[in-house]
Amino acid sequence: MSRISERFEKLRAGGRPGLVVYVMAGDPDLETTRRLVMELERAGADVIELGVPFTDPLADGPTIQAANERSLAAGTTLDGVLDLVRELRRETEIPILLMTYYNPVFRAGQEAVAQAARAAGVDGMLVTDLPPEEASEWKATAGRAGLDTIFLLAPTSTEERIRIAAEAASGFVYCVSRTGVTGAQAELPEELHALLDRIRAHTDQPVAVGFGVSTPEHVRQIGEWCDAAVVGSAVVNLIARDGRDSVETVGRFVRELKGNG
Repeated sequence: MSRISERFEKLRAGGRPGLVVYVMAGDPDLETTRRLVMELERAGADVIELGVPFTDPLADGPTIQAANERSLAAGTTLDGVLDLVRELRRETEIPILLMTYYNPVFRAGQEAVAQAARAAGVDGMLVTDLPPEEASEWKATAGRAGLDTIFLLAPTSTEERIRIAAEAASGFVYCVSRTGVTGAQAELPEELHALLDRIRAHTDQPVAVGFGVSTPEHVRQIGEWCDAAVVGSAVVNLIARDGRDSVETVGRFVRELKGNG
């Protein structure tokens, strides 16, 4: 069982919702990311989602697009992110998921990326623009390396895509709360509960909701409906504002999201 699966099993056993926190690796630099991950664990985050910077982040809104640009300008590479994870594994066993796009994986080679990620201590991969219908080769490659594969489902997903993604996923299923790109929002969509019901009809795996999640009330509400909330842009906004001095601010914010503030 992977660290991700173990964490969700413990959360379910304790009747507690989880919190997945996204940060862009290398924004503003890899050392700050290392400090952020350690602070996020202390603040109560259950899973860390590390973004791998990419030049064309088509699933991301302005906040994370800008984080991609800052990270790339700082010289961050996939190899550098894996080195960061390797360093983190000397300090923490928190589940770590890489969020990337298919181009870097394809260019470096699926087998090489999967093996290197696992050797570094990565627990799972979310390849954002790889649809589950076309992911059988990657799923097999990641599985051989012992990596969980996470897929996105959205309000526009058909019943067939939900079925395929739910069957292919391991670790958890990532439910996108709304159509469009990433970005903090004031309210959760009214149709979210119905989408979660559709996903639940096809799987008993943990389900996490992301895109637009930004307040303690969002996290509380999502926790009543499924296994975890994913918070990204709201955290990245704080990092953009405070840069290398953002660690304490981000920790305080995550404690508030968890109800530990």
